[in-house]
Amino acid sequence: MVIGSSSPAPQNPGVPEKLNTGYIWLISIVAAMGGLLFGWDWVVVGGAKPFFERYFHLTTEAQIGWANSCALIGCLVGAMGAGVLSDRFGRKPLLTLAALLFAVTSIGNGLAGTFTAFIAWRIFGGVAIGLASSLSPMYISEVAPARMRGKLVSINQLTIVVGILVAQLVNWWLVRDLGASIEATLGADATAAAKDEFIRNSWFGQTGWRWMFALTALPSILFFIGMLLVPESPRWLLQRGRSSEASKTLTRIGGPEYAAAAVSEIHSALDSEKSAQSGFREVFSPGMGRILVLGITLAVFQQWCGINVVFNYAEEIFRAAGYDISDVLANIAWTGSVNLVFTFVALATVDRMGRRPLMLFGAVGLAFIYGALGLCFAAGIKGLPVLLLVLAAIGCYSMSLAPVVWVVISEIFPNRIRGAAMSVAVMALWVACFVLTYTFPYLNKALGAAGTFWVYGGICIAGFIFVLTSLPETKGKSLEEIENDLIGRK
Repeated sequence: MVIGSSSPAPQNPGVPEKLNTGYIWLISIVAAMGGLLFGWDWVVVGGAKPFFERYFHLTTEAQIGWANSCALIGCLVGAMGAGVLSDRFGRKPLLTLAALLFAVTSIGNGLAGTFTAFIAWRIFGGVAIGLASSLSPMYISEVAPARMRGKLVSINQLTIVVGILVAQLVNWWLVRDLGASIEATLGADATAAAKDEFIRNSWFGQTGWRWMFALTALPSILFFIGMLLVPESPRWLLQRGRSSEASKTLTRIGGPEYAAAAVSEIHSALDSEKSAQSGFREVFSPGMGRILVLGITLAVFQQWCGINVVFNYAEEIFRAAGYDISDVLANIAWTGSVNLVFTFVALATVDRMGRRPLMLFGAVGLAFIYGALGLCFAAGIKGLPVLLLVLAAIGCYSMSLAPVVWVVISEIFPNRIRGAAMSVAVMALWVACFVLTYTFPYLNKALGAAGTFWVYGGICIAGFIFVLTSLPETKGKSLEEIENDLIGRK
C-alpha cells in the first residue's frame, strides 16, 4: 500500500527540460527504500510468529493478537507526526530518522529477552513505518519533474511489494531445514507436542527467528546512508526561504531554466495555499460529509476485506490447511511473488480500465475466493487447493483494492482540503488495520477458519454494493472535474 500525499511538483510548460535522469532516479530510489523497509518490517512478523510465540509462551488470543497488531500503534503515531514534523524540520531529516529507527528497532526485536521488550520495539518500529509510508512518496513527488512524477512515485508501491517478498524469502531461507531437522531428530511419526517442544528449544526457536528481525538492519543502514547524501526537498526549502539551496537542487535536476521556472511556480503555489488553507475545519463541514464518508469507507474496506491477515497470520492459515512450518514459510514466499507480479498488472490497467471496474472486480473476486476457502476448510480439504485459493486472493487484491484505493482517495477530495482529508482517511485505514489484525485470533477461535473467511467474504459483498452505488468513475477527469461532480452530488 502507498500512503501519503503532497502538493504537486512544479510543471513548467514551454521550458526546455534537460533532465538529469540518472540523478533523479537515484534520489527517488533512495527515498523509495522507505517503502521497501515498510513492506519488509510489516510482514517479517508473519514468518517469525510461530517461533516467538513458542519462545514467549503466548497462548491466549489477546497475547497473539497484540503481538501481531501492536506495531500499528506506532504507525498511527508516525503517520500523525509525519506531516507536522516534516513541515517544521524537513522531509530529509524525518526520513533519515525513520531509517535509524528501522535499524535500531530491528536489532532491538532481535535481542528482546521478554515479551514486554519485544512489544516495545515493535511499537517503535511502527513509528518508522508510519513516517516512511507517509514521507517517501511525498519526497519523491516533490523532487520529481512533472512528466516523470507518476512513474517515479509508483516505484514506492513497487518497493513495498519487493520488501514484502524479500522478507518472506529471508524468513524461509533461515528455517528451510527445520522440517528435516525435526524428522532426523524425532522421526517421521513424532507427535505435535514433541515437535513443538523441539522447535521451542532448537536454534530455530531460540535464535533463528531473531535473525528475521535483525537482518532488517542491513537495508536500514543503506537507507540511512543514502538519505544523508540526497538533497532536501526543494519545495520545503522554498517554504523556509532557502532559495539558493532549492535552486541548486533544481538546477542539478533540470538545468538553470528549469530551476528558474520551478522556483517561480512553487512560489506562486505557496502564495495560493496561504490564502486558501482551510484545514480540518472544512474537512468536517456539512458540505464535505459525503466525500469524507466515501474516502474513509474505501480506506476501511481496503483493510477489512481481510487480505492482511494472510500476511500476518499465514502460519495459522496454512497450518490449518495441513502444511508444516517449513512448507508454510515456502508458501508465504509464494504469496509475496504473486503480490509482486499482480502489482505490475495494476500499474498497467488502472488508467486504462478505470477505478470503478477494478474496485468492483476486486470486491466480488475476493468474495467468491473467500467463499471457496471457507468451503475447503469446512469440508476438510487441505493442501494445494487452499494454497491456490490464497494465491488467487493475493493476486486479486494486488491488482485492485491494494493500489486503486490509494488512487481514488488521492483524487476525490477537493484541492483546498486534500492534505487534511487524506490524513483523516489514512488514520481511519490504520485504525481499521489494527482492528482487523487484533480480532483475527478471536474470530478464528470462535468461528473457525471457514467462518472467518465467510465473514470477510460478507464484508467484500458489502464493499461491492458500496462501490457500485457510491463511487463515480474518475478515470480521465481532471481533479477539478472530479471535485465538481462530487460536490454537485453531495
